[in-house]
Amino acid sequence: MTPAPLPESSPSRHGVDADSIGAFLDAVEDIELHSLMILRHGHVIASGWWEPYGPDRPHLLYSLSKSFTSTAAGLAVAEGLLDLDAPVLSYFPELDADVTDPRSRAMLVRHIASMSSGHLTDTWPTADPHRPVRGFLRMPPDRDPGTVFTYNQSCTYTLASIIQRVTGQPLTAYLRPRLFDAIGIGTADWEEFPPGQALGFTGLYATTDAIARLGQLYLRNGQWHGHQVIPPEWVAEATRAHVATRADATPDWRQGYGFQFWMSRHGYRGDGAYGQFCLVLPEHDAVVAITAGTENMQGILDAVWAHVLPAFRAPDAPSTDGAATGADAALAKRLARLRLRLPAHAATERPRGPWPDAAIALTPAGGVCEALPSLRSVRVADRNMTLSEDTQSVELRLVDGDWHVTDGPVPAAASGGWTAPDTLAVDVVFLETPHRLSLTCSLRDRTFRARWHTRPLTATDSLSRLRSPAVSAGSATADQRA
Repeated sequence: MTPAPLPESSPSRHGVDADSIGAFLDAVEDIELHSLMILRHGHVIASGWWEPYGPDRPHLLYSLSKSFTSTAAGLAVAEGLLDLDAPVLSYFPELDADVTDPRSRAMLVRHIASMSSGHLTDTWPTADPHRPVRGFLRMPPDRDPGTVFTYNQSCTYTLASIIQRVTGQPLTAYLRPRLFDAIGIGTADWEEFPPGQALGFTGLYATTDAIARLGQLYLRNGQWHGHQVIPPEWVAEATRAHVATRADATPDWRQGYGFQFWMSRHGYRGDGAYGQFCLVLPEHDAVVAITAGTENMQGILDAVWAHVLPAFRAPDAPSTDGAATGADAALAKRLARLRLRLPAHAATERPRGPWPDAAIALTPAGGVCEALPSLRSVRVADRNMTLSEDTQSVELRLVDGDWHVTDGPVPAAASGGWTAPDTLAVDVVFLETPHRLSLTCSLRDRTFRARWHTRPLTATDSLSRLRSPAVSAGSATADQRA
């Protein structure tokens, strides 16, 4: 069943200044955003996707996945399956003899939910890669649980593992009737490690619409169209600071941490690497959902605070006659025309010669493609490019002055052109992720080089890892980061 769309309206009908949203778009022109949805009073008053990204594609949410895990925990608490004040170890009785450190044994579920396990560093990179929960619980905390914050992926992984144990279901299966279907979220797929165990701290692929719906659910204290989906008590607990965060962090990362939600200078948020945001602004009755591909995450938040917040006029100050204004129409037109900036050499014709008719095979310069070691060869012929691994290939095509989208085993878009008679520069955007790969192909040397604009935080050992796990299920490894 296709979920009912969120209601749409114009900015002015909900007391929002369209020109200020336009100023936000100006402010982020040099930051790679992929999507934007702004909700006010439960209505979508502005939305746009930077082509070749689009509204129906899932997007890797990275650590914004944590806020969905938090919601699953809240549901399990409401059903009497999960006790925040129970020792973590009590849910893994088979590990009782292995875990002897008193701090590890004293660690409660609420401590891992709030990233206050007592460890001073993220334990995920050094825990047992084959048995992550056992490895985490066998690493003695440096401080008493509940006293210090560390952004520790093992905490969320362990929380997700407990939820799956007590519910007897994979996380996505547990959430499907209780959350996803209840609030109209369609596609949502989670990377797993090992197969059957959702990572929890990262790896969820969902649309921008899904992010917006989660934010709206929390904004309404867990209600959706009159139905209490999650208890208001959980919303209150999950979205208040349980532990202080680092004083030396950037401004919006030093406001405290809840249950898998960050406190912000304004409201609270779920967020993920490279600019995946669910901003909940109770004081403005608003939600802002963003996906992006940038390391400048603070820059996105700064632009929201500087331009979107002032756009929210008083609730009783809509446009004079309640009708859409010329500024609304101009903003809607601009949002409909958003697209990623093209590479500098997009559609540049080959100097002093046509494109090669016969396929030219290129191998990695230096023998191995460091950016993507599985990439064995690149073939170029007549505006076509093929990225090849041992077991699969991705076909791309270059067109004049635009991105060309290829829907295949790995959804991608390509754009590029010639920088010299024998040098082709191409950018490849992997459309279900925040990631863009730049390829420089030397036809003279029959080699190519590659670099990431934002490096995947997953151990990317295959092109298939650059898409939703709906197809590549069970392919995650223990080298995940968020």
